[in-house]
Amino acid sequence: MTTPPTQAENEPTESFIGQALVFAAIRLVLNTAHRMVYPFLAVFSRGLGVSLATFSIAMTARGVIGAFGPFLAIVADRRGRKTGMLSGLGIFIAGTALVVFWPTFPVFLLALALTMLGKYVFDPSMQAYLGDRVPYQQRGRTMAVTEFGWSFSFIIGVPAMGFLIASQGWMGPYPLLLILGTLSFLVLIWMLPGDGKPTEQRTPLLRNLKAVLTYSPALAGLAIGLFSSAGNEIINLVFGIWLEDSFGLQIAALGAASAVIGFSELAGEGVSAAVTDRLGKPRAIGLGILANSIAALMLPILGTTLAGAVIALFFFYLTFEFTLVSTIPMMTEIMPSARATIMAANISFLSIGRAIGAALAGQLYVHGLLVNGVVVIILNIFALIALAQLRKSMARNGQYI
Repeated sequence: MTTPPTQAENEPTESFIGQALVFAAIRLVLNTAHRMVYPFLAVFSRGLGVSLATFSIAMTARGVIGAFGPFLAIVADRRGRKTGMLSGLGIFIAGTALVVFWPTFPVFLLALALTMLGKYVFDPSMQAYLGDRVPYQQRGRTMAVTEFGWSFSFIIGVPAMGFLIASQGWMGPYPLLLILGTLSFLVLIWMLPGDGKPTEQRTPLLRNLKAVLTYSPALAGLAIGLFSSAGNEIINLVFGIWLEDSFGLQIAALGAASAVIGFSELAGEGVSAAVTDRLGKPRAIGLGILANSIAALMLPILGTTLAGAVIALFFFYLTFEFTLVSTIPMMTEIMPSARATIMAANISFLSIGRAIGAALAGQLYVHGLLVNGVVVIILNIFALIALAQLRKSMARNGQYI
C-alpha cells in the first residue's frame, strides 16, 4: 500500500483549493458525459437506430455496473492516489475514443460503461487524495469545491453537448470529450506529486474491502448515503411527470424546470463549502436531512401552483446536495487506512440507494406525490438513525468526527 505524504510534507492547505478547482473542471467533463444521456436519450436511440425500449435496457445495464464499478478504485489504496486518478481518466478516454472511431450501438454500450467506470474510479481516488492531505477541519470546504463539477455539468456541460448534437448529430459531443479527457490526463501528470514507492507489505484488495464492510462506523456511514439517495430518487424519477400532469408542461418547459436542479445543486454545494466545517460534519448532515424532509413534505403543499412547485423542487434538491456534499469529508475520515476503498463503497451504496428509489418511485406516485414525500421522510429518518449510530460507534472507538 502506498503511504501518502503527511500534511507537513506538503504545501499549506489553501493551495489545495487550486487543485480542487482543477479537479472540479475535470469532473465537469466526466459528469457531462455521464448526465447528457438522460435528456438526449431519444436522440441517441434514433441516431443509433434502436428503440427507446432497447436503449432503456442499456441504461439499466449501466446502472448495474454502477453498483460494482467503483470498487475498481481500490487500486488507489494499493498503487497510490495519482495512479487511481490517471487510471480513471484512462478508462474514460478509451470509452470516448471507441465512439469516435467505431460509432455503432454495441460499441456505444461499451463506451457508456467505460466512461461511467472512469468517473467512478477517478472520484474516490481524488477524494482519498484530498483526504490524505487536507486537515479534517478544513476538508469540507475543499471537497465541496470539487463537487461544483457535478452541478455545472447540468448548467454548462449538458447544454453545450446539446448544441453539438443539434449541429453535428448524436456523435457530436464525443470528439470534444475525447480531447478534454486527454488534456485532463496530461494536466494531472504535470500537477500531482508522484505516489512514491509502494511499501513491501501491500494490503490485498479484498482485505481492504472486507475491513470496510465489517467495520460498524463504515457501515453506518454507507447507510446514510443509501437511505438519502433512495429518498432523492423517489422524487427525481417522478418530478417531470408530476409537473406535466399538474401543469401541462411541454418538453421545453420541462427542460427549463430541470435547469433549476442544476442551480439548486450549485447552491447546496456552495452552502456546504461555507458552513459544513464550521458546524461540524455530523451536525451539518443532520440539519441537511431534516431540511430535506421538510422540503419533501412541502412539495405537494406548495405544488398547487407552478411557481410553488419550482420553489419546492429547488429547496428539495438544494438540501439533498448539501447533505451529500457534507457527507463526503466525513466519510474520508472514518477509515483513513482504506480511504479510496471506503469512498468507492460510498459511491456504490449511493447507486444501490438510487436503484431502490427508482423501483419505488412509480408505484408510490400512483397514490399521489404526497405518498412519495412521506416515504422520503421515512427513509430520511433511517438516515438520521444511521448518523446517530455512526457517532456512537466512533465514540466507542475513541474517535470523534
